[in-house]
Amino acid sequence: MNTRLIPLAAALLAAFSAPALADHEGESPLKLVGTVVIAGVNPTSLPTQIPTTIEGITRKQIDEQINASDAQDALKYLPSLLVRKRYIGDYNHAVLSTRASGTGNSARSAVFADGVLLSNYLGNGATFAPRWGMVAPEEIERVDVLYGPFSAAYGGNSVGAVVDYQTRMPRQFEGHARVAYVHQPFELYNTDQDFSAKQASMSLGSRHGAWSWFLSVNRTDSDGHPQTYTNRVIASGAAGGAGVPVSGAVADKDRTNRDIYILGTATQYSTVQDHAKFKLAYDISPTVRASYSLGWWQNDSDGTPNSYLRDAAGKPVYSGPVSINGRSFTLAASDFNASKEALRHLMHGLTVKSNTKGMFDWEVAASLYDYSRDTLRAPTVARPAAASGGAGRIVDQGGTGWNTLSLKGVYRPGGMRGAHIFDFGYQRAAYKLSTIERATSDWLAGTAGARNQSFSGRTSIDSLYLQDTWKLAADWKTVLGARLEHWEGRDGETANASKLVRHARRSENYVSPKAALAYQAGEDWTIKASTGRAVRMPTVSELYQGGINNAGTLINNDPNLKAERSWTTELSAERLSGNSALRLTAFFERTSDALYSQTNVLVTPNVTNVQNVELIRTHGLEGAWSNENVLLQGLDMQASVTWTDSKIERNRQFPASVGKWQPRIPEWRASAVATYRVNDKLSATLAARYSGKQYSTLDNSDINGFAYQGASKYFTVDARLRYRFDQRWSAAFGIDNANNYKYWNFHPYPQRSYTAEVKFDW
Repeated sequence: MNTRLIPLAAALLAAFSAPALADHEGESPLKLVGTVVIAGVNPTSLPTQIPTTIEGITRKQIDEQINASDAQDALKYLPSLLVRKRYIGDYNHAVLSTRASGTGNSARSAVFADGVLLSNYLGNGATFAPRWGMVAPEEIERVDVLYGPFSAAYGGNSVGAVVDYQTRMPRQFEGHARVAYVHQPFELYNTDQDFSAKQASMSLGSRHGAWSWFLSVNRTDSDGHPQTYTNRVIASGAAGGAGVPVSGAVADKDRTNRDIYILGTATQYSTVQDHAKFKLAYDISPTVRASYSLGWWQNDSDGTPNSYLRDAAGKPVYSGPVSINGRSFTLAASDFNASKEALRHLMHGLTVKSNTKGMFDWEVAASLYDYSRDTLRAPTVARPAAASGGAGRIVDQGGTGWNTLSLKGVYRPGGMRGAHIFDFGYQRAAYKLSTIERATSDWLAGTAGARNQSFSGRTSIDSLYLQDTWKLAADWKTVLGARLEHWEGRDGETANASKLVRHARRSENYVSPKAALAYQAGEDWTIKASTGRAVRMPTVSELYQGGINNAGTLINNDPNLKAERSWTTELSAERLSGNSALRLTAFFERTSDALYSQTNVLVTPNVTNVQNVELIRTHGLEGAWSNENVLLQGLDMQASVTWTDSKIERNRQFPASVGKWQPRIPEWRASAVATYRVNDKLSATLAARYSGKQYSTLDNSDINGFAYQGASKYFTVDARLRYRFDQRWSAAFGIDNANNYKYWNFHPYPQRSYTAEVKFDW
């Protein structure tokens, strides 16, 4: 272990010498040789018998602690996690970051809701965020996170973490309604404006004999703050002052500390989202249940630009040659580009599962996620003419989606308390990408014309796994497993207006072993060790979504990418005593052939696309502590701190990156939450989050994090006050980023935001 970890470990053990919370909402966990079996009406589906790190949060905690407007907000204060949520209703950039995976690596985590895959493995990066919109905050019963690829039941995308949302299923008639409003005063550059979001939701459910059902609907109407900024490097302007003299440009520094002018905002989203979920369950017998879920999500958004530049008459300037302080610049139509998106996605999930807790149990599950409508319209003419129409382009992803099938079994030769428990199964996941961009004479309402470019293809993974949980002795338990995966890429096509390239079919096989060991060192202390291999396959877009020149040569994609291969290990010491818990974890990861977009300097001309980075090593230390009613009756506290050292060790194609930090992985991050229940009606929460300096580029050349396209450190403070008038009515008022910290992750994060909500439960 790195010697830098030793003082940190000592400091954490000293600071966290009090015991901490293992269980929430008054439920009693069962402690079996260092593993915790979570009790409750709706238990987690994660493999809690594996002696490795699992953290979670319940519906009660979400209600008390978090100003939750989207499902991903439930993860806000969990150790080492960050969701890059830019505004309320962020549907295409809210990527999950974990210990050794930054916000540019969406394919290195797995998100599920009631067993249905929400992670979008059609690609890897900001635009392939999990489909959070398929879960409304009000339907969440609990959320649990398994850190690392230590269960053979999950594929290589679990290398960072597995997130499991369990949603409500009633035992009797119930109903819920909520309205909320969020207000954000926003000041940055020449933007000084208020933005807001409105939400309303309602749900009903009941149980009638063997049948139970639940229906929820949700609407979000959000005006987010500006996300992108049109800019020019000052030194790139031609001397002489040719062009229309304009005022309003803001002098600033870019992420490499070059002097630039900020000319205006290029994208500010106004978004309306509708979500509906219907779930139906039938108890075939006292031990076998069949359940079906249908999710419907619709999103309409307008991206609007705003120029800061004004001519002598005070009119905004959007295009053409301009003169700023004696230097000339030319504005293209794309500099202030507008957009309109219309999305309608459907999600189906079907499960039949036995729960005898006897010698044998089984499960059959299938899911389908369908982009039934997915279009983006954008102009190719400049504003202000584009505001009323004109030439443009239409991007259509209709027909894109994925489907999964899972057959699982559990064999307990000695029953629940036997020495061995065998988990085994077969799983299949198949992904289809279908993207075509066409020209149109009217970007607002015109029909699609000739093809500009297109990308399509399929990938699939068929897997078999076996896992043995073995109680070696009274105080020892081990888990040994392996996963065999067959991956295939086929039907890949990349095209421009006149050329089409078809890619060869590929298939590969991998074996990923897993192992874990737990020792009950005393009544309260447990020592755990876990290790596992994970193989993260290239996604469809990484393989096929790129470019092609007029000679028919690929210029932006590589259909021969290798799979990422990671070995991850963690060592933990945990103390569970009453209503308190303490965990100290050392983690290590070695990733070969990591998939990143970079410039290959070994070829002439240089090529920039997704490539394999030969070796990245990560190690770190994570401490998590919590207690309930220990220091003061009614006071719950939890805190975590993570130190990480993640460096690129080998990368022949881009040598400038060797020895540099892996992008979007800060050295330090921490969170803390304190909730005080004044009485049975009133609760108050104060929370804080911190993240240290980080980089967005492989060579760490973006030294200025506090700039557009930079990645900055941050420290934010949140507060929430919740009051229950009676058993049915409650209200809450909250402030996120109360200290109004202005921070960035390529885009600016929200500034101080005020939340008010009213709920009715019956």
